Amino acid sequence: MEKKQLAEADVRRLCAEAVQMREMSYAPYSHFLVGAALLTKEGKIFTGCNIENAAYTPSVCAERTALFKAVSEGYRDFSAIAISGGPEGGPLQYCAPCGVCRQVMAEFCSGDFRIFLAKSEEDYESHTLMELLPMRFGPENLET
Repeated sequence: MEKKQLAEADVRRLCAEAVQMREMSYAPYSHFLVGAALLTKEGKIFTGCNIENAAYTPSVCAERTALFKAVSEGYRDFSAIAISGGPEGGPLQYCAPCGVCRQVMAEFCSGDFRIFLAKSEEDYESHTLMELLPMRFGPENLET
């Protein structure tokens, strides 16, 4: 598969949407708000926010919200995701995805999948899935 470089304008748009989605978070327990914007290889963006629950385990992260929305609409090929997070009322942080979200990404994304940790559309870090999950377990492990 040909690796396509993302244009700077696309990265900025993805980061801006992640920052904006953070405002949609429902986090009355942790008060840590996270937004995500996922880019399909077709150029469509799916967004998500973290949604907490009083029972804690039914809570879902922003990254998985975006991924599940995309998959539920038939998309399976992704180029990048931007994630923006930080405490309610506080500064944004370079917010890396949790281990569960990294594993879900590994189900659908190659090792060179780009993950942008965004404080704003101009201030972000760029990582690959392989950098954040170097010994991943994926569908290829189950092939015989």
